[in-house]
Amino acid sequence: MASRISDYLADVAMFSELESQERIALEKFMFFNRVSAGDFVFREGDKGDFVCFVASGALEVSKLNRQGQPVVITTLGKGSSLGEMSLIDQLTRSATVRAKTTASLVVLTRKGFDMVLKMHPETGIKILKGIALQLSINLRSTSDRLTEFVPQLT
Repeated sequence: MASRISDYLADVAMFSELESQERIALEKFMFFNRVSAGDFVFREGDKGDFVCFVASGALEVSKLNRQGQPVVITTLGKGSSLGEMSLIDQLTRSATVRAKTTASLVVLTRKGFDMVLKMHPETGIKILKGIALQLSINLRSTSDRLTEFVPQLT
């Protein structure tokens, strides 16, 4: 794992457009957080006010089905992001994320992101483009998976 947040960000697709000095400026608004296996990062329905990037370890993402039972929908590993929507909207978490193994996360709060936008607007725009790209990729993947469950119209 990278020892500095800015070093880690160099390997995260969402920050691929950032120059080295922009990543260094951004790291002042971020922090590392360690979670133990079994710990919840957040739960479906919680207030969303931060985004995380997996620096090490594995996380399980689950949603409640119609019967109220959790269903694991994916596992996230190093380089993955979670909670991107919380920097954009004011809505609650759409899924539950729990550490499958001990994990290290890089965290950016909405307040921190707002400060980046205010103090470094060009960097903020690049990050917003990265978030939009990630959300677009996620939506396309979800649409592709959805076709497996929707009956074909005749």
